[in-house]
Amino acid sequence: MKKILISGGAGFIGSHLCTRLIKEGHYVICLDNLFTGSKTNIAHLKDEPNFEFLFHDVEFPYSMEGLDEIYNLACPASPIYYQHDAIKTIKTSVLGAINMLGLAKKNNAKILQASTSEIYGDPFIHPQVENYWGNVNPIGIRSCYDEGKRCAETLFMDYYRQNNVKIKIIRIFNTYGPRMLSNDGRVVSNFVVQALQNQDITIYGDGNQTRSFQYVDDLIEGMVRMMNTGNEFIGPVNIGNPNEFSILELAERVIQLTGSKSKLIFKPLPNDDPKQRQPDITLAKAKLGWEPTIELDEGLRHMIEYFKDFGPK
Repeated sequence: MKKILISGGAGFIGSHLCTRLIKEGHYVICLDNLFTGSKTNIAHLKDEPNFEFLFHDVEFPYSMEGLDEIYNLACPASPIYYQHDAIKTIKTSVLGAINMLGLAKKNNAKILQASTSEIYGDPFIHPQVENYWGNVNPIGIRSCYDEGKRCAETLFMDYYRQNNVKIKIIRIFNTYGPRMLSNDGRVVSNFVVQALQNQDITIYGDGNQTRSFQYVDDLIEGMVRMMNTGNEFIGPVNIGNPNEFSILELAERVIQLTGSKSKLIFKPLPNDDPKQRQPDITLAKAKLGWEPTIELDEGLRHMIEYFKDFGPK
């Protein structure tokens, strides 16, 4: 049994990771300030003897002994939330990384950074490979998140080089699944909720911009495999589904699968919104033996059922 701390553990992705690690027999500490996370996401774990919830903001140092692993997931990940308090967002990314890396150093624990495909910005290289440095606007409305995550990667590398901290870096591409917030502004949850209510489906821009959508179970498998690699492999490594869809194609799939009467409406594209996003997962295949197994239609069916049961009525 490992003693594992997950910052941001009550969030969408974090709660799925908590569940997976508890099922594997580990002792899991979920650290969260509940800004975008929710106790509802981890309610099914509250009676587990090997699960512990701690209310804490990673902006501030936290001390604990006996940790074997740390997953650093704490940070709002949707534009609505990370732009709501941009200064708080970048503090969470940067100070959170410093505090979690310090905790890992003290415990001699492995630590995984949940970075993001947003570090590639609006890319000139397609699909995106890990050695691409990206095309990010450092003063735009999204930069609190993009540059915060880029700085966190820098900190991880410097703690590795300077202090021999055992690090892992993954870059997460668009992920969806149950426990997403219905109002978080991300495209899959937006479309599913609007379709289930027969509301107009909002498309920003002309809808020809592309994304690669990854179901949350595939991501969790990739995260665990990355953490379990030897100390010599630190990443960064892309974790995403390389199948690419336009936003229009996604909207059509959702309407078809829900049987919705929704119509499409178009609004201006937000500033700095990437035109293309697709991971090259050659490295993940080679080093982790990982590739996604759940394709878009299957994943969307799970999402639709979830929001039928738990989403807006």
